Amino acid sequence: MNDRSLTDIWVYLSTSPLLGLTVTLVAYGLAHRLYLKSGSNPLLNPVVTSVAMLIGLLLATDTAYSDYFEGGQFVHFLLGPATVALAVPLYQQFSRLKALWIPVTVALLCGVTIAGASSIGLAWLLGGSTEVQMSLAPKSATAPVAMGISEKIGGLPSLTAVLTVATGILGAVLGTKLFELLRIRDDSVKGIAIGVAAHGIGTARAFQVSGQMGAFSGLAMALSAFATAIIVPWLVDLLF
Repeated sequence: MNDRSLTDIWVYLSTSPLLGLTVTLVAYGLAHRLYLKSGSNPLLNPVVTSVAMLIGLLLATDTAYSDYFEGGQFVHFLLGPATVALAVPLYQQFSRLKALWIPVTVALLCGVTIAGASSIGLAWLLGGSTEVQMSLAPKSATAPVAMGISEKIGGLPSLTAVLTVATGILGAVLGTKLFELLRIRDDSVKGIAIGVAAHGIGTARAFQVSGQMGAFSGLAMALSAFATAIIVPWLVDLLF
């Protein structure tokens, strides 16, 4: 491909919503290659690296997020089918799930309650306003659910979105190392823990470790979103 062809492609993409989609895919491709080159170092999680690349590009080119999202929304649309597709590996682990449904349920309810209460408590201790506390409370649920809960209980959905993504990234980066320190080796246990604490980004990391861990993480992510929608508003009414 000659320079003229590359120039023509750039001119076309720069005036098309496909630019956002293209830079997203390229950024993730480069980030994933870097992740593999590092020996799958969790500190170089491809989600974290690609997000950093995209932020740098938007700042360097003075591109508005709304302009980028015209193309980036195609990736956003695929989140729905990707979430539904988690049912496939979960079905493959169905026999093990039936044997563990009681500890899974207990862990789920405890995890959601502790995540909400500790977020509110820490924000209060550090002097955060009630609005900030409400924004933090649902942060461990997947972003669309967390934002809806935040709006209902008096938080800021935009702040909740940022905190939710940050929670997922921290869980994906630190989760596997924490399991090693605690000497937890059962992939189903690790999957439930990271799914409850770090939702979709954590689940993506879990699938990189093993199919079983990813399946249980996907289950925990879905069920914790449902549980958070019920428990967090009740918890807020109880505390306030």
